[in-house]
Amino acid sequence: MSKALIAMSGGVDSSMAAALMQEAGYECIGVTMHLYDHPEAETISAKSCCSKKETEDACAICEKLGMEYRVVDFTREFRCKVMAQFVDAYVQGQTPNPCIECNKHLKFDHLYQTAKELGCDKIATGHYARVRQNMQNGRFELLRGTDPTKDQSYVLYGLTQEQLSHTLFPLGELSKSRVRELAGERGFVNAHKADSQDICFVPDGHYERFIEQFLGKKLPEGNFVTKDGQILGRHKGLIYYTVGQRKGLGIAAQYPLYVKELRPETNEVVLCEHEELFSDTLIAKHFNWGSIAQPKEQIRAQAKVRYRHTAQPCSAQVLEDGSVRVTFDEPQRAITKGQSVVLYDGDLVLGGGVITDVPE
Repeated sequence: MSKALIAMSGGVDSSMAAALMQEAGYECIGVTMHLYDHPEAETISAKSCCSKKETEDACAICEKLGMEYRVVDFTREFRCKVMAQFVDAYVQGQTPNPCIECNKHLKFDHLYQTAKELGCDKIATGHYARVRQNMQNGRFELLRGTDPTKDQSYVLYGLTQEQLSHTLFPLGELSKSRVRELAGERGFVNAHKADSQDICFVPDGHYERFIEQFLGKKLPEGNFVTKDGQILGRHKGLIYYTVGQRKGLGIAAQYPLYVKELRPETNEVVLCEHEELFSDTLIAKHFNWGSIAQPKEQIRAQAKVRYRHTAQPCSAQVLEDGSVRVTFDEPQRAITKGQSVVLYDGDLVLGGGVITDVPE
């Protein structure tokens, strides 16, 4: 019998992933990653990293299924590779996606190593995505989940061939409503548990306060400016703003103003009119070609520049240093440094990387 590690968060998705893996004939071990000790962990349960309620729910599901259950301590790794990276990106005027870094470094690296130590052939999670093997070239491929409203392939683009070959997503062919129905039929305590919508280590949504607490200092105010340097007013600190933002600027003007650029070198926030937010080109680094070999020539694809973005037609070219230039057929609104661009060919995830430049 094949053995599988199931990443258990205490939510309905990972619980049903465990049930489906067991029903598919795998010997399963449920594992919860302890990532972060929030001072209010026991009162915010579903929104904190490995709170008492989460571990209780995950443990209850494993007991119901007759599965072994463990909690692994990854607090040091999480602080170094996710939280610190998140803070540093904001200080550098970027807007990061910590879920991508967590998947890359924790779920499919450290947890994958744990799976091997426990003798598990596979690791399974409750993500809405799919993995298949291309029988013509032998490569493992990452695909969108079939439910477009829940597809999470965007945050999984960092998976390598080795990781994909050992990863299963049992919910990839299901809708969220069906998952809840199946959980209810099995009498799971979390069948109707609400989904967490926040960054797990910033459950109250005040990421600016978290960043300053992490750094142990308040970041300085600076100037709002136009692209040509005209001072428009004062801002509270770079970490309070992101590209495309309109609300909360506190600037009186004859027309609506939006954040166009953050300049950490001068501590300036550049404002513009709406039409100036659109760009057709970006440069991405740390690019992972997961499903395909790195292309030698320019390719056609569709690209997403944020999780909720609808993929848009584009061309992509690998540059000499390994970074990738993406050129959209039509300009896109508020392309943001620190976010990731992910390339698709229909449902197939070609690869992705972190946006580092948006040329004029």
